[in-house]
Amino acid sequence: MADSIDESKNVTVTEEDLENKSKGELIKLAGQLRDRRNELNQMASERASARDDLNAKTREKVDEAQEHREKRDELNEQVQEHKDKRNELNAEANELFDKVDNLKNDLELDEGTSVEQLKEEIEDLEFKQQTEVLSSEDEKELIEKIETKREKLQEKQEKLDQGGDLEELKEEAEEVRSEASKHHQKVTELADEAQKHHNEMIEAYREADEIRDEADEKHEEFVEAQEAADQHHEDFVRVQKRLRELDKKEEEQERSQREEKQEAAREEAEEIYQKFKEGETLDTEDLMKLQKAGKL
Repeated sequence: MADSIDESKNVTVTEEDLENKSKGELIKLAGQLRDRRNELNQMASERASARDDLNAKTREKVDEAQEHREKRDELNEQVQEHKDKRNELNAEANELFDKVDNLKNDLELDEGTSVEQLKEEIEDLEFKQQTEVLSSEDEKELIEKIETKREKLQEKQEKLDQGGDLEELKEEAEEVRSEASKHHQKVTELADEAQKHHNEMIEAYREADEIRDEADEKHEEFVEAQEAADQHHEDFVRVQKRLRELDKKEEEQERSQREEKQEAAREEAEEIYQKFKEGETLDTEDLMKLQKAGKL
């Protein structure tokens, strides 16, 4: 809330005051107007200084907010860069993993009996061939089974040899995915930091608005005091003008009185001079009047 001036201390002047107050009263009134004007000017100066200080603080807060805005925008640019890189790497990793899956399907490594299982089955069949007495037909059938499993084992081993490329591809895909995760972590860290600067920017702008409101109130107080000071100055000038008019009137009255006295003295001296010319005896006072009038 604005701190209003104490109007009870103000001094007012009416046209009636100017017309009816005596010179002494007007001189006293002029002094009161001058003192109150000076007091109000001092008050206005202090309020202007306080307003300027608040405006300076407002600018500081706005500058602070702007710094946070610039830092936030800079971090958001970095966030976008890491997002783009993360998305690019994830796309590359997905492509590599698709190649891994396709290669697995091509090699059929996930289908059928494993290499170790095939080896065990072949060993069991060979042991059976060596230890059991079989008919020609059963032995022939057993040999065919052994041969079939050996063919499957060879085919499986050949695929496994080709699968070396698969492991390398899988390792490369995992490395790319890991690199994408690093960029994702940077996205999270930078986004958090950008949000922090955004919050600080909002707070600085809020504080700037509060201080600006205080500065506006102080400016209103300054205007109030300055206008009151100006009014007192105008009234002081009016009283001074009236005093000059009274001084001029007094001077004219005094001059008129002097002229009247001088005229009366000349007329009296002329009468005395006529008496002197007619031979009447003059006393010392009459002679002095003649002398003063330049008749002697």
